[in-house]
Order: sequence, then structure tokens, then C-alpha cells
Amino acid sequence: MAKITLQARHNKAATCPKKQYQKVTFELKMAVIDRILTGQISLNHASKAYQISRSSINYWMKKLATFSQISKGVSKNDEIKKLKQRIEELEFIKDFQQDVIVDFERVTGEELSKKLLPEALAKEIAKKKKKLTK
Repeated sequence: MAKITLQARHNKAATCPKKQYQKVTFELKMAVIDRILTGQISLNHASKAYQISRSSINYWMKKLATFSQISKGVSKNDEIKKLKQRIEELEFIKDFQQDVIVDFERVTGEELSKKLLPEALAKEIAKKKKKLTK
């Protein structure tokens, strides 16, 4: 009886096809990692889109993510510094634009900011007007 069950198991194993794995190029691995790290797609979405297991992508990220950062030559600290500089630039531009709007409203006598701009931005411009009139 033991021989029959072993033989039955052996026959079942022989009929199950072994899953064939596709070779993934280095370039594709790097592209997937880059898209995930830059936030373009999530790990789950990448797994479904490229038909690659999440564990494989995680493995690539552990092994190759540092390589991609080194090859780009950008560390996280450098990226943070650049983003902070960009924020400062954008804040300066915003302040300048608000000053122009305030001056325009003073010259024309019309308060277009309340009519045409979002409420939060209109409030900021109103505060600027108060500061400038003091």
C-alpha cells in the first residue's frame, strides 16, 4: 500500500509543469527600480504591469538601488538640499507675484484677487495689503 501512495505522488509531481521564469535584463530592472523610487508607480503596480513577483522586485531594489543612486551621483542629502532650494525659489516667486497683484489692485482700485483667485491665496494677498499699508 505504501508503494501505491508513493507512486501516486510521483505521478502527480510529474504532471505538474514547472513554472518557466523569464530572464529580465539589467536595463529593465533599473528602469523598474527607478520608476518605483521616483514614485511614478508603486511596487504592487510594477509587479502587475511587468508580471514580476514583488519579492523579485524587492530583491532587485535591495541589491541595485544603491547602485542606481551611485551611478546618478545624487545622494539623499543632495536631493534634499536641491528641493529646499527649489522651495525657496518658488516662495520668492509667489511673494513677487503677490506683490504685483497688490500693486495692480492699488492702481486699478479693483479687488480682482477675491473674485478670481482661490480663497486661501486671496487671504494671503489681503494680509500683504495690510502689511504694506501700515
